[in-house]
Order: sequence, then structure tokens, then C-alpha cells
Amino acid sequence: MQDAVLFSTKDTADGHKIGIATLNSERSLNALSLAMIDALEPQLEAWANDDSIVCVWLEGAGEKAFCAGGDIVAMYKAAKDLPKEPVAEVVDFFTREYRLDYRIHTYPKPLVVWGDGFVMGGGMGLMNGASHRIVTERSRLAMPEISIGLYPDVGGTYFLSRLPEGMGLFLGLTAAQVNAADALWLGMADLALASDQRDNALAALAEASWSVNANSNKQAASRALATVSVDDNDLPPAQLKPHYGVIQKLMQGTSIEAVAKQFLAFETEDKAISRGQQTLAQGCPLTAHIVWQQLQHGPDLSLEEAFQLELTLSVNCAMKGDFIEGVRALLIDKDKSPQWQHRSIDAVTEDDLDAMFTAPWGEGEHPLNTLGEGN
Repeated sequence: MQDAVLFSTKDTADGHKIGIATLNSERSLNALSLAMIDALEPQLEAWANDDSIVCVWLEGAGEKAFCAGGDIVAMYKAAKDLPKEPVAEVVDFFTREYRLDYRIHTYPKPLVVWGDGFVMGGGMGLMNGASHRIVTERSRLAMPEISIGLYPDVGGTYFLSRLPEGMGLFLGLTAAQVNAADALWLGMADLALASDQRDNALAALAEASWSVNANSNKQAASRALATVSVDDNDLPPAQLKPHYGVIQKLMQGTSIEAVAKQFLAFETEDKAISRGQQTLAQGCPLTAHIVWQQLQHGPDLSLEEAFQLELTLSVNCAMKGDFIEGVRALLIDKDKSPQWQHRSIDAVTEDDLDAMFTAPWGEGEHPLNTLGEGN
């Protein structure tokens, strides 16, 4: 059996080392598995405490994806016959995933993510918290959970709510793919390089002037990566930014029902918007409500609170929401005809929504209630 994550180091010119972690499941587009999480977390901790390691580089195997989501099929198999109670495997996966995501957000050393190819769902969770997020002409970032009855988790409550007005809601409702130019504009990436410049970027980091100070090293990483040549002609033009004014207006409203109605009624020949309309029309109605609510409250939540809320939502989606049915339709039976619990966004009630936001644990028993302690 192959290792879920490959680990190596690269020597720097001044005698330090760069830790390199490679998600090693090219066939599954490096979908984030529990085995990957269990390998990454202790290695990141070890590198954080190793004075010889000055920087960490995280990438995916192959040329198609950094990480195209989480291993939702495994969760489906664990929960499909027990949908009405917290399934241990589901709780365990999301708890460990969110702890890893949070650790990346709070990592003390420069952590560079090579976001080449697809970066979706769980991959967005790994990438978003990194100190240096690199995209390429092949990058396609997305939060496609509305098509499987989940919602934009892995910190989406926090980072989507801090995008330019209306864009977090648009991405959550439409699963729109974000290319390199749009990722830079949205603040979802820090640097764009050509896909063939991976080795040059690592070489530049190896030549940087490193120290024992974490903040200084983050600046050193930024300076080093900035020396790698960038040709704007290597990158595709922005697909979303040119339509921002329209998107912003369409995402304004007093309720998700009102926003969805005006968005679906908008007539356009632009594919970036029309594809989003189709996705929303076919997507999970309950998810649309969850996205609306999480982005209404997201700006007021700390990172810790966002992950705590998301664990509640994710477990409830698997227990009594549409997650199991969504995975069945898309990835198991592949009929692409999910039978959502609600026929439309208008059919979702306040009680339905309250049930999703109510923690299935007793007071003080939330698995992430100690998140952030000690940082």
C-alpha cells in the first residue's frame, strides 16, 4: 500500500531545510482522506518544532489536482444506514479535518501551498490557511458542496464571508470555478506562476536568507517567491471579475428566497453566470439556506467559532440533511438525480434550518470546544 502523503526535505543554501509534503493519491485527484490527515498533522507538528526546518511546501501528486475535495465516499459508506444519529466515523473525519485546517491557519512557519490544478472543497481548506498560496494557469478553485447536499465548510464560513461583497454567496450557491486571475483578485491566492515553475519556486526558496524568526522567514519566503519570473500571458483572463458589478447586484436581497429568485430570473449569455444558475436550480435547497445563514454570521465569528459551527453543520448534514443522498446521486449510483428533502428553496422552513444549526452534543461536549487553546 502506498503512503497517503510523501515527505521529504530540500536543503537550503544557508544550511536549513524546507519540508515538502505531497498528497499521494493521483488517481482520486488527491482527495483528502483520513489517512492523509493522520499523516500530515503529526509531520507538520514535528516540522514546526524542528529548528532546522524553516519553511513547509505542500503540494499534490500529478498534474491534475492539488486536492479536489474530501473522501466523501468513505463517509457515505459509514453513514448511509445510520442517518439519524452522529456516526462516529463522520464526526471523527470532520473533527480531524477541521483541526488540521485550523493548524495550517495558525502555523508558525511559512507554509507554501502549490495550488496547481483542481483545488476544491477539502483542498480549499488546506490551501486557504497557508501563508503563501500559489495558483497556476491550470488552477480551478471551487466550493461545489451545493451539488452534494453539504455546504462550503473547511473554514468557508470564515473566508467566504470576507471576500468582496456578494462573491462568497455567489461561489457558495453556484460552485463557480475560480481561475488564477480571479483567485488573485478575490484574495484567495497570493501569487500566480506558470505550472512549469514549480522547481524554480522551490529553488528560489532554497536560496533565501532564513533566520530563527518566524515572521522574518515569512517575509523571506515572500521575497524569494517574488523573484520567480511571471508572464501574465501564461495566465488565463479573469472570468468573474469582469461581471462583478452584475454578480454583486444579483446577490443582494433580504432573504435567500429573494436572492435565488432574482438570480435565476436573470437573463444572460455569460457562461460564468448561466452555469451558476443551472447549478443552483439543481442544487440542494437546504444547502442554499445554510450558505445564506453562514455568510450572514461569518463576519462576526472568530476562526475557532467558524470551525465549531461547521462541525455542527457537517454532522447534521450527514445525520438528517441531504448529504448522504447527494453523494449517492453524484458518486455512488451516478444517476445525477438527487431526491432532495425539499422541492425548492421556498419549501425549507425555519424549523428545518434550526435543526441543522443545533449541536447534536450536550453542553461542553462539542469535539472542537478546545480549538485554539494553547495557541
